Amino acid sequence: MTTTENESLPRWSVSDVHESLDSRGFRDAMELMVADASRLESLFDELDIRAIPEGTTPVVDAETGRRLDRTISEFNAVVARTEILEAYVYATVATDTRDEKAQALLSEIEVVGSRISPLLARLADFVCDHDVDALCAVSGEARDHVGPLMRLAERSSHQMSEELEGLYAELSTTGASAWGRLQSDVTSQLTTEVRLPDGPRQLPMPAVRGMATDADATVRRAAYDAEMDAWPRVATACAAAMNAIKGEANTVNRRRFWNSPLDASLYANSVSRATFDAMQSAIVASLPDFRRWMRVKASLHGHDGALPWWDLMAPLPVADNAISWDDSVTLVRDAFGSFSPNLAGLVDRAITESWMDVPPREGKVGGAFCMPFVDDRSLVLLNWSGSVESAQTTAHELGHAYHNTQLAGRTPLQKRVPMALAETASIFCETLVVEAQLTRLSGAERLALLDVDLQGANQVVVDIHSRFLFETEVFARRQRRTLGVNELNEIMLQAQNDAYGDGLDQSTAHPHMWVLKPHYYGSHFYNWPYTYGLLFGLGLFAQYHRDPERFRSGYDDLLSRAGMNTAEELGAAFGIDVTSNDFWTASLDVLRARMSEYSTLAKTL
Repeated sequence: MTTTENESLPRWSVSDVHESLDSRGFRDAMELMVADASRLESLFDELDIRAIPEGTTPVVDAETGRRLDRTISEFNAVVARTEILEAYVYATVATDTRDEKAQALLSEIEVVGSRISPLLARLADFVCDHDVDALCAVSGEARDHVGPLMRLAERSSHQMSEELEGLYAELSTTGASAWGRLQSDVTSQLTTEVRLPDGPRQLPMPAVRGMATDADATVRRAAYDAEMDAWPRVATACAAAMNAIKGEANTVNRRRFWNSPLDASLYANSVSRATFDAMQSAIVASLPDFRRWMRVKASLHGHDGALPWWDLMAPLPVADNAISWDDSVTLVRDAFGSFSPNLAGLVDRAITESWMDVPPREGKVGGAFCMPFVDDRSLVLLNWSGSVESAQTTAHELGHAYHNTQLAGRTPLQKRVPMALAETASIFCETLVVEAQLTRLSGAERLALLDVDLQGANQVVVDIHSRFLFETEVFARRQRRTLGVNELNEIMLQAQNDAYGDGLDQSTAHPHMWVLKPHYYGSHFYNWPYTYGLLFGLGLFAQYHRDPERFRSGYDDLLSRAGMNTAEELGAAFGIDVTSNDFWTASLDVLRARMSEYSTLAKTL
């Protein structure tokens, strides 16, 4: 992609909310945020929203209901205003991590957030002590928030004392949050020389990473070599961040009475252990199928045996993988239109209302994300590389944006959507695009599309399994001591070996993946929910095919309730038992069928 093409791609605009970070309106909003936090703290004290003293009998009467109504209403209002302000500032930070003023403002917002989060812990204790059902009898807000309050009541047994929760929230801004920011800053600002066929070029890492999908094998290999040279330059800083974050998480999880970091992650995602175990069992059983597929893909790239790392995301040489931005927009819009006019219309809104920041550039964070903004509007960040994979990513992130439109009428407490369930709409929308293309393609073009789809599934099932194995081992070892760069590299290589097996040329495995993936720099597992989202999304798509009209009639409501129900409850709404191994196996069978067709088509070339 040329510099001119890059400059013509859409960039988001948030100037309609505040003219700039220096504007009077923005300064007023920052002052209001601080005042809001103080008022909310005073309100919680005034209404005595906290755990009741031990040995005290809780009283639930009309006055209790009025206290809770006022508390929930004010909490939601303050959080809503704060989240908009945070998104506004992060829109600058995400696209230019070198902007020190924006970074400082984001830090101010995080400090205020550290004052609000302990109040949620106090609300959890209050709700637990007074019984959710009893509170619903006297409080309209409780009835409207029964699902979230049930989750908060469950959380109460995994909290420290009020004083310690407050201290931890305050320290987190200089602890895990600051370390996570360090990883984001050093990796997004890193550049390296790539020895391309037409000469060396100094490029930001998102652009280098994007070359993994280049049609030219020499470019892919050059990008891989450049990564192997670049990431070690920031590995020491990232190892310090990893040790700090995982060490802090182990300490806090122990004090919150979690048996393991995974248990804390399952709670945070509203997924039961039975559901997780059923999914993991099906995933492990599918690994040999993915390994066989990788070896078939390797043969199409001229390799005898396993697939080298630099060809994991390589487009097949049998068809053109390049696509223009305009063509990708048309592709996504048309596929979305096959489901509903509202979904197709979202694509046009996102472009005309400047929701999207598309081109990669120096200082911009890597990867892609979608975050809610004002009302039903989202901000969508991409690092466009001009490939079919980029088009799929566009569909994925716009799926999140559609989900946000359905959550817009919910309160902040109602739309605290766990990550595993947040992937529902994104995977569904991505599948719409794949299915729309499969219906009209044959031969080499069909094989090329299956390749794009399966390499994405390979990432979400196999690579994310390697990330889960890596993080499990890091948490375990961090209980005893800190881990150095070489040890983290070794754990990463072992995890990739266990997940990819003989499908990957292990001599080319990527030991530095832990450096660059921001998902590792959080307190809990930020990996397996992606796999849950993919497989649950495939299951939903099967339900859509069985009865399109019935599915359409309930889909938007399902999305709007993703922060109010457990994973098991949402599955049951569509007749899905997510605790059953059979469900996860059936979803993986969809991918197995595509692998089988892929192998058959490959033999015809």
